[in-house]
Amino acid sequence: MTRPPVPPFTAETAHAKVQAAEDAWNTRDPERVALAYTPDSTWRNRDEFVTGRAEIIAFLTRKWAKELDYALRKDLWAFTGDRIAVRFQYECHDADGRWWRSYGNELWEFDADGLMRRREASINDLQITAEERRIFGPRQASDQGMSMPLA
Repeated sequence: MTRPPVPPFTAETAHAKVQAAEDAWNTRDPERVALAYTPDSTWRNRDEFVTGRAEIIAFLTRKWAKELDYALRKDLWAFTGDRIAVRFQYECHDADGRWWRSYGNELWEFDADGLMRRREASINDLQITAEERRIFGPRQASDQGMSMPLA
């Protein structure tokens, strides 16, 4: 299975890969998202280690069951060959109605078919008020490629 764009990445194809990942994650569909990863993909997400699509699906199912109204923005940070680095922000609320903004960095490594074989994510959470929210659903096409503010 090939998942374009494939490495080696250019600025244009790296941006396209990042936007495709953002779009997929904003569907909150674990099975759809998992198809972007190799069958034996390895992840580090905060303090959790995940291997393979079945574990990815289980992880994402748990994640989106507790991170309600999840909305994500990813920005390309750097790329080379078969690797991409991104920074991201997402917002969600918990079952008690508390809103959170999470800031993070990811390191991605791809196979020759454009499937991600490794993902390492470091994430920090900040509680926010509903009035402080700035991410509402998937990014509009007119906003693609625009960076999010840091604070």
